[in-house]
Amino acid sequence: PRSPLERWRLVAGLGNYGLWGTRHSVGMEVLDRLARQLEVADRWRVDKRCCADVTLAAAHGLELVLLKPRRFMNLNGLSIASAAEIYSLGPGDIYLVHDDLDKALGKVAIKLGGSARGHNGVQSCISAMHSNEMTRLRIGIGRPEGDVTVPNYVLSPFSAGEREKLEQILAQAVTCLLEHIRSRAPTDLGCPW
Repeated sequence: PRSPLERWRLVAGLGNYGLWGTRHSVGMEVLDRLARQLEVADRWRVDKRCCADVTLAAAHGLELVLLKPRRFMNLNGLSIASAAEIYSLGPGDIYLVHDDLDKALGKVAIKLGGSARGHNGVQSCISAMHSNEMTRLRIGIGRPEGDVTVPNYVLSPFSAGEREKLEQILAQAVTCLLEHIRSRAPTDLGCPW
């Protein structure tokens, strides 16, 4: 018989807690949109064990732990590792949702593993989990133009024009994420009789 925990997944929105609306916290906005779509947005609670806001949801026969770390980006991995331990999940059961400078605004992609490519939040997760085998949903935010430094760019809010596009981007990200989760959901192997 299958362990009930084989049907659990952790979906973590990376960001800087409290810096809502910034490009670097777009992963948390995706989690808010996902929670609304799965009708659990009113159930967020603080879980001090992993220093995160957490809500539980069901999708495609799986139990999802939705998590927004209550830490700065470069410490997000501590929350993810604690939650993984609490729910007995391995790296392959974890989805990280985060911004990506190397993708244009509006581009959404899923990737399994790989390097952090300079992303502090992803690197903190890889270090804390001792693995890079987590699935990553990358949300393009584009690169800064002119004299704007990368730190100033990622910590600044989206412009009004970008904000108009963002609702569609968040919806696309949630659809992409749920489709990927569905495609990897285990199927029961028991006999039909």
